[in-house]
Amino acid sequence: MTLPPLLDTRSLRDVERRGAELVAPGSLMDRAGLAVARAASAMAPDTGAPILVVAGPGNNGGDAWVAAAELQDRFHRVIVHDAAGTAPRAPEARAAAARFLAAGGRTVPEWPRSLAPGLVVDGLFGIGLARDLEGAHAALVRRINAARCAVLSIDIPSGLDSDTGRVRGIAVRATRTLTFIARKPGLHTGDAPDHAGEIALDTLGLPDSLFAGARGSLLVPEALAGWLPRRPRNSHKGSFGTVAIVGGTAGMTGAALLAGRASLLAGAGKTFVCVPGGPGLGVDPLHPELMLRTVEDALSADVVVAGPGGGAGEAFTRHALPSIVALPRPVVLDADALNALAANDVLKAQVATGRSAPTILTPHPAEAARLLGSSTASVQDDRLAAALALASRFRAEVVLKGAGSVCASPDGTWAINATGNPGLASGGTGDVLAGLVGALLAQGLAAPAALRYAVCLHGAAADACVARGDGPIGLTASEVALEARRLLNRWT
Repeated sequence: MTLPPLLDTRSLRDVERRGAELVAPGSLMDRAGLAVARAASAMAPDTGAPILVVAGPGNNGGDAWVAAAELQDRFHRVIVHDAAGTAPRAPEARAAAARFLAAGGRTVPEWPRSLAPGLVVDGLFGIGLARDLEGAHAALVRRINAARCAVLSIDIPSGLDSDTGRVRGIAVRATRTLTFIARKPGLHTGDAPDHAGEIALDTLGLPDSLFAGARGSLLVPEALAGWLPRRPRNSHKGSFGTVAIVGGTAGMTGAALLAGRASLLAGAGKTFVCVPGGPGLGVDPLHPELMLRTVEDALSADVVVAGPGGGAGEAFTRHALPSIVALPRPVVLDADALNALAANDVLKAQVATGRSAPTILTPHPAEAARLLGSSTASVQDDRLAAALALASRFRAEVVLKGAGSVCASPDGTWAINATGNPGLASGGTGDVLAGLVGALLAQGLAAPAALRYAVCLHGAAADACVARGDGPIGLTASEVALEARRLLNRWT
C-alpha cells in the first residue's frame, strides 16, 4: 500500500476539474450527495427524530440539497435549513431542491426553537472558505455544536480551513466527516482532530491516476509495511549501526537517557550517550546496554542525535554542537540543539549550506518559531507552510511536532501523521522520538523514510498504550518507547 495522498485546495481544484471531464456533467455533485445520503441514513437514529440538513451557498450546499432529496426518497423525515436564502447555484442542486419541495419537503430559513434533530448534516461551508465565520453563520455553527446529536460534515467541518486545519473563528465539531475525491491536510493537523471526528473518504469513482505526483501524503501504519526490512539471520551488532546521543547535562540527564533507551529499543546495534563535560552516571541502571561515553566518542558514530537535555552551556553549544554539525554523517538536531541553532547565525549557515550528509530537525512549534524568527501563533496558523519553510531554509528533513505532526522535505514533498494522541503531551516523548529517528537512520533507512517511519511509529505506540488503558492521562515517555519496540517488530 502506498501512502494515501493529501491535496491542498489548489491541487484539489485541479483534480476536480480534470475528473469532471471524465464523467457526465454534474455527476460529481450527484455522486457526492448520494454518498452523503448513504452516510446520513446509517447515522440517523431510530427514534423518528428528523434529520436537519444545513445547506449553504456553495457546492457544499449543493451536495446537501442532493442528499436531502435522496434521504426523503428513502422515507426519512428531513428538514432543510436553507442558510443561503437563494436558489442553489449548480443545476443539479436546483433540480434536487425542486424534487425535494415537490415531494412535500420542508425548508426553514432559521433553526426552529422547538427542533430537536436526531442528526445534523453540515453542508454550510466547504473547502472554499477564505474568511472567519461571524454573525449569523457563527451563530448557526454554535447551534449545530449545541444540538446534542450526531453531526455529519460534508467534505470538511464548516469553519475549518482545509489547507491548515485552523479554525476560522468557529467551526463545527463533527461526529463524522465524509470527505470527497482526496483527503485534505486541514482534516489531519492543528485544530482538525478536535473537529473532524471520524474521517471517511469517497473518491467519487475518480481514477487513482489523477492523484499521481501529489506532493503530500498521510502517514498511516498500514502503508509502512516493508519500509524496514526483516533482519537476516547472518547479522551482528555492527549491521545495525551506532547511534550517539549528545546531551544530558546536569539536571537533564533523563532526556539523553530516554533518547538512548529509545534508540536501543528501536534496534540500533550500539548506542552511546555522550554528556558534554563528562557523564554524571557510570551506568544506566535500567539499561546497562547503553554505553556512557564522551562527546569525542560521538564523532565516530554512524548517526548523531544532538540536543536532548543539551542545555545552554558552552560545553554543548560552543564546543560539541559545531563539531557535530561538521560531521559527514547523518545528524538529528533536537531540543537544545535547535535553540542553539536559532541563536547562532554561523551555525545556521553551517547547517544550511555546509553539510553534505542528511540533517533532520525535530522542532515543536515554539522551537520552529525561533528558527523562523516568527511567533508560535503564526507557526500554528499554517503548520504545513512552517515545516516546508524550515526544510527549504536548512536543506533538512523536518518534523513539526504537534497534533498531526508535519514532515517536510527540501524538495517540497510533505506528509502529515495520522497517529498519536494527547498522551504524547508530556515531558520526554520528544526525546524518545529523536532516539527512534536515530535508530532507524542507523539501520539504513534514508532520512525522509526514517523520519516518517519514526513519527508514525511514535504516535502509533502512544495509541496502543491508550487502547489498553495506559493513558492518555499519565502516559510516560518510557512506556511509549517500550510499546514502539513491540509495534516495530510487528510491522517488520
